[in-house]
Amino acid sequence: MLLEINSLTKRFGPITAVDNVSFSVERGEVLGFLGPNGAGKSTTMKMATGYLSPTAGNVKVCGYDVRSHPIEVKRRIGYLPEGAPLYGEMTPFSLLNFVSDIRKLSREERKHGMEHAIESLHLQRVLHQPIETLSKGYKRRVGLAQAIIHEPDVLVLDEPTDGLDPNQKHEVRELLERMASSKAIIISTHILEEVDAVCSRAIIISQGKLVADQKPSELEMRSLYHNAVGIRVSYENLEQCIRVMNQINGVRSVEHISQSSQLNHLIVFPISGADILTKVSSALDENKLKVAEIYLEKGRLEDVFRDLTLNEKGAELENVSNSNVAKEVAGHA
Repeated sequence: MLLEINSLTKRFGPITAVDNVSFSVERGEVLGFLGPNGAGKSTTMKMATGYLSPTAGNVKVCGYDVRSHPIEVKRRIGYLPEGAPLYGEMTPFSLLNFVSDIRKLSREERKHGMEHAIESLHLQRVLHQPIETLSKGYKRRVGLAQAIIHEPDVLVLDEPTDGLDPNQKHEVRELLERMASSKAIIISTHILEEVDAVCSRAIIISQGKLVADQKPSELEMRSLYHNAVGIRVSYENLEQCIRVMNQINGVRSVEHISQSSQLNHLIVFPISGADILTKVSSALDENKLKVAEIYLEKGRLEDVFRDLTLNEKGAELENVSNSNVAKEVAGHA
């Protein structure tokens, strides 16, 4: 295992921000780390990378304990914190040189690392421009560049595509896919489409507790929409279509979702996520019902996420946690 997290706990006074969380990540895995604001994602990331000490539990990176071998851990880990804090007066080129110095890269490692980071994140045209003048998207890309410059075994990314436009998001996701085979990658994100796009596994955390650890496809199977069938049908065939669908064995319910000037949108929900697509298609043919579109839902990760994490205390936890993190960091400065 490249990353092992065992019974990790962090308390700030009476608040438990991370509560007995355990998981591991192997080489070749891209883990999506999900949770609502205040769930404990960033606190877990800070402890996993050695930037924050846990109250209990331990973290190992490539076999090295974060607390007893912090330098060895940091050599093997690349970290993009939330917000990508950078030195605004530096240029991307000078920052990457500075990071290379800090990490004591050899001349060959520095040359290869900088060329790879600059090319992969398309930083050429802003390379000598002060970072404080860059757009949010470019700042995020510079932050990611410093995280990968030393070819780390473990990559921990907190909201890596925050502030990027759709094209830039696509480029970063392609980069992560290319790197995935040789690294263990953790992506903390609230963008659920990112999990579908690049993650081989997803963990959901809520109020500091781990509430799910499955493949994205397995999580989608827990959705009410898993194997539901969508139909777009004209107004004149609407009532008959609803009647026919309700007569199919295995159909739990039929919902009229929306209506446009030409078409009505129906969702046919199965009982217990059963596969009813063939039955729906056959029923439409047998009743000579013409539809504009029929499609199968694989499940909606957003619904599963809400079901597992919806809690009014989330926002309160975030505010208290962030306040205490700031105090602790300030105390060590």
